[in-house]
Parts: sequence; C-alpha cells; structure tokens
Amino acid sequence: MPVNRAQRAFLTASWRRLILAQYETDPALLEPRLPRGLTLDEWEGRAFVSVVAFDFLDTRVRGMRVPGCVNFPEVNLRFYVTDGDRRGVCFVRELVPSWLTATVARVIYNEPYAKARMRAHAAVSDDELTIEHRFEFGEREHRISATCDAEPSTAPADSIEHHFKEHEWGFGRTRRGVPTVYRVAHPEWLVHRVRESRVEIDAGALYGPEWAWLSDTAPASVVVAEGSDVAVFPDAERD
Repeated sequence: MPVNRAQRAFLTASWRRLILAQYETDPALLEPRLPRGLTLDEWEGRAFVSVVAFDFLDTRVRGMRVPGCVNFPEVNLRFYVTDGDRRGVCFVRELVPSWLTATVARVIYNEPYAKARMRAHAAVSDDELTIEHRFEFGEREHRISATCDAEPSTAPADSIEHHFKEHEWGFGRTRRGVPTVYRVAHPEWLVHRVRESRVEIDAGALYGPEWAWLSDTAPASVVVAEGSDVAVFPDAERD
C-alpha cells in the first residue's frame, strides 16, 4: 500500500531508480558482521552482497527538510539477514555526497556512512531508460550504470529480482554492540528489464582489502527497481 507520510516516521523520502548488483560471497566474510541473533538470508543456499546505487529524493527528517540533504544519490554495499520471519539488510558502507548527512548518520545512529563526491544521471529515450552513477572515493573514480526497458513491470514473487529488492527491515548495532532494528515501509517495487549494465569500482578502496575481489567479479545478477516513496520508522533495540 502507498506510504502515508502523515504517520510518525523518523524519515520519509522517495527512493528512485535503484540499481542492485548481486555478488555471491563466502558466508565467512559476512558472519563476523552479523548483529547478535541474526542469520544470513540466502538465495538458493548461497550468500550474496549487493552494490546498490539510487536517488534519495524529497528527504525529510521528522517532517522537515534539512538544507543540502534533500535530494542526493547514494551508493551502498549491503548483505541480507533474517530475524525469525523478518527479512532485512545490514550495511557494510553507505556513501552520500553530504558531509552533514554522513556525519549525523555515523555519529548519532552508528550507521556506516561516508562522504564522497557523487553525481547521478537518468534519461529516457524512446523505450529505453539509462542510469549512471559516478563517484570519487579513495582517490579513485567509480562508475555504476544500467540500460533497461523504460516501462517497468511486476517481478514474480519467486524471482531473484523480488528476493533482492523487497526487504522491510534494517539491522545494525549500537556503539555498545546492542542490536538495533528499524522498519522501512513502501509498496512493492516494479522492475525494469535490464539490457546492459556495468559496475566499474575499486572495491578494495571503497570497502577494504577483504572486498577487493568484487572489482574482478561479474555480478551474478543486476536488478533495476523503479522505487517509490518510503517511510523509515524509528530505531529500537532488539531483545
């Protein structure tokens, strides 16, 4: 159902034109990052991480726009977890162009944000949608792009597209190591059929040497989701 912006959410925004590039990974790389009590959410018995690039638009915190933090791109590296029957994500790193956004998220909410010089562009011509993200981090330039059908459609519930784009929960840890959880409400996202995609990143510079292998690995899948309005409900400590 559509997001009701009148509800008491901590944050509301519109997340649009998401490129999600999935990479199969060794579970041993992720397990030390798991908040207490969570398990990895696998696809067909395999663990994955995703590099995700999207537009963060019309952002409001407690209903208020913060100057310089309203419309911006984000690129993140995330992996997938479960807490009982709740499916969600954990983040390795989240990049945004605003120093203020990155600092508040990191210092107050202990989210792994960092600042990067970033620019994003999307265009539709005839029946084709093109999306490109360029960003600078670790003294390197990185690029993520996709060309896809302009008209989106619904992904089957048992498809790989549905599995990676639909997660209602976000999980993390406080500075004391206490697991936290927040809920992200949005309608089911439509997807664009991907015609071509490129992920040109120095993953070692972005995420640390243990992730360098991503730079030389082709994604197992690339999903482009239309996105929607979202509402993020306040963090709470898990039992």
